[in-house]
Amino acid sequence: MSIRRLARFYKSLLLSGWLGLLGFSSPAQDRQKPAEPPFTQPGTFAVGCNYWASYAGTHMWRDWRPDAIEQDFKQLSANGIKVLRVFPLWPDFQPIHQIYGGEGAPKYIGWADGQPLPPTGVGANGMSEAQLQHFEVLATLAQKYKLKLIVGLITGWMSGQLYVPPALEGRNILTDPESLTWQQKFITTFVHRLKNQPAIVAWDFGNECNVMGKVDNHYQAYLWSSVLAGAIKSEDQTRPVVSGMHSLSAENDAPWRIEDQAATTDVLTTHPYSLWTKYASQDGINTMRTILHAAAETRLYADLSGKPALTEETGVMGPMTGGEKEKAAFARTALFSNWAHDCKGMLWWCAYDQLSFNYPPYNYASVEAELGLIQEDRTPKPVMQELKTFSQFIDKLPFKALPARQTEAVCILTEGQDTWAVAYSSFVLAKQAGFDFRFQKAGQELADAPLYLLPSLKGIEPFHKDYWFKLLDKVKAGATLYMSLDDAYLPTFNGPLGVEVSTNSKRRGSLPFAARLGGDSLKFSANSERKLVINPRQATVLAREADGNPVLLRATLGKGSIYLLTFPLEQNLTTLTGAFDAGQPAYAAIYREMARPLLAQRVLTQANPFVGVTEHSLGPNEKVVVLINYSPESSATTLHLKEGWKIAGSLYGPQPATTALTLPANDALVLTLRRK
Repeated sequence: MSIRRLARFYKSLLLSGWLGLLGFSSPAQDRQKPAEPPFTQPGTFAVGCNYWASYAGTHMWRDWRPDAIEQDFKQLSANGIKVLRVFPLWPDFQPIHQIYGGEGAPKYIGWADGQPLPPTGVGANGMSEAQLQHFEVLATLAQKYKLKLIVGLITGWMSGQLYVPPALEGRNILTDPESLTWQQKFITTFVHRLKNQPAIVAWDFGNECNVMGKVDNHYQAYLWSSVLAGAIKSEDQTRPVVSGMHSLSAENDAPWRIEDQAATTDVLTTHPYSLWTKYASQDGINTMRTILHAAAETRLYADLSGKPALTEETGVMGPMTGGEKEKAAFARTALFSNWAHDCKGMLWWCAYDQLSFNYPPYNYASVEAELGLIQEDRTPKPVMQELKTFSQFIDKLPFKALPARQTEAVCILTEGQDTWAVAYSSFVLAKQAGFDFRFQKAGQELADAPLYLLPSLKGIEPFHKDYWFKLLDKVKAGATLYMSLDDAYLPTFNGPLGVEVSTNSKRRGSLPFAARLGGDSLKFSANSERKLVINPRQATVLAREADGNPVLLRATLGKGSIYLLTFPLEQNLTTLTGAFDAGQPAYAAIYREMARPLLAQRVLTQANPFVGVTEHSLGPNEKVVVLINYSPESSATTLHLKEGWKIAGSLYGPQPATTALTLPANDALVLTLRRK
C-alpha cells in the first residue's frame, strides 16, 4: 500500500471512530482529552452541587437564558463549587412524537408538527439541534468559570416527576425495546456531539434512572445498564461512566445490585438523604448516625464493588428537617467525614431554591422547593459557606490526595439478612469503638485482616461451608472473629466455639444483657428471636442473662479467638431511635472489647464515642489524623499517642497545646503526627 493510500486509510479510520475503539487516537484527540476527574483517584475529593438554572429549574432548556446561567456559574464558582452535575432533560433534547394512522395504528416517529424525522444528522436520532447548541454554550460557560461537569444523560426522572419523550409515554422505560433503542440513539448522538468539551469530566447514566420504571429482576436492570454503558463507550472512552443510581443493594436477589452497576460503570454513586433511605431518618440531622449515613453507604458500595464510589447527591429535605444552623452543622461534619472515608466528593442537592415555580414538580413536591445552597434572591445560605470553607481547605492542603485510612477489620455481609441495616449499624458501632473496617460479602475472596466481623447472621444458608472453614483457618492462624446471631445456623458450631448448645427454642420476651467490658458497664434489654441455652465448656463467659445463661462468650481456636454474641445487636439497633445518641447504653463497648489489642497499635486513640478518628499514613514516620465530632454538643477527650510519636502540626483547627482538648460541636480537627 502506498504512503498516500495508507494516509487516506488512517484518516478514514479516525473519521469512523474505529481507531478510538482500538485504543488509538490522533494528536488532536489527545489535546482534547479531558482532565482526570477528581472522583476517580484515591483520596481526591470534589466539592460541588447538582444544578438547575436559578430562574427556571427543569424548564431551563425550554426557557433558555444563557446570561442568567452565566451569573449562576460565576456565583457558584466564587463560593468554592468545583463540580456541577447537570441534566439535559430527556423530552427537551429528544422531542419525538408517535404519529398515528387509522384506528390508532402507529405510523412513524416524527416531530410535534407531524413532520417525519430527517434521514440524516442529529434529527435522524430524534435529537434537537437547538438544545445541543444550548448545551454547548453551557459547557463553554462552565469552562470559563473552571467548573467541571458530570452530565446526567437520560434525565427522565427528576424531583418527583417522570419526564419522557411523548412517543414513549406509557411504556416501561427500562425494559421496552423501543424505549431502549431511543435511549441508545440519544446517548450516541449527545456524547458524539459534546465529547470535545473539556469541562465535561464524566458521563452519568442519568438521574436515579432506576426510578423511571420497574424491572422484574436484576437481569433486566443489567441489560438496561449495559446498553447505556455500551452506547457511551462507543463514542467516548476517555471519560468514566457514572452510575447515577439511588439505593443499590448487596443482596443477590435484589433488582438493582451493587455488583451489576460495578460491572457496567466506572464510578458508583450514593444519594444519601436521611428522608429517603431506609433506617436513616430516625435521629436529628446533626447527630452521629445521620451524618455517618453517607460514609457508611458509599464505603459499602466501593468496598463490595472494587470501584470508586461518589457521594453524588446529599442534603436535607427543607425547613421541616432542621434549621439553617443545624443544616450547616450537618454539611460541615459530613464534608470531613466523607473526605476521611474516601467518598470521592460531596455534591449538594441543589444549587438554587425553587420556591416560586408554579409548575410540576415544584407545585406538588413539597420537599423540593427549598433545598438550594442559595436563595432565590441570590443570597447564599449558611450551608453554602460551609462548602466554600471546605473547598478552600482542600485547595490549601500540602498533599493532592488524602492517603487511605487505616483499617483493622473486615465486616462480612451474608445472605438472609437485611444487608443495608446490618452494614449501617456495624459501621457506626465500629466508629464509636474507635476502629475502621472494610466491607466484604460472603463468597468474595477473603481479605487478610486481624479482625473479622459477622454481624447479625440470619438463616440456614448465610454462606457456603467452604467459606466458613476459610474463616476458621484465619482464626487458627491468629485472627479474631466476632459473630452475632439472628436465628442463624452455621455449618459447624460447637467444636470451633468450644461450647455445647443444650437447647434452641423460641424466646419469650426480651433478653436482658449485663456486663462490664473494660471500663464500660453495659446493661440493656435486647430483642432475640431464639434462646440458645449454652454450656460454655472451654469458652470464657463475658456476659450472662438473668438466669445465668451465657450471651457473650470468647473462645480460643488455634492462635486466634472467636467472640459470640447470641442476639443480633446490629439489626436491633437499626430500628432503635436514638440508639447512638448521648445517654444511651454504650453498645460499642462490645466492639471495643474484641478490638482492644488492635486499638493499642494505633498511633492516636481517644475514648469519646462521639469523636471519630481515622489514621492516614503519609510515610513510615508521618501521619494525618482526622478527628471528627459527630455530636451537636462540644466533646471533651484526651488523646493518647503511641510512644515515639508527637503532634507535629494542624491542617484544620487549632493545634492542641496538651493532649486534653475539646472539639466544638459538629466540627473537626486535622492533625499531622510525626515519629520523634
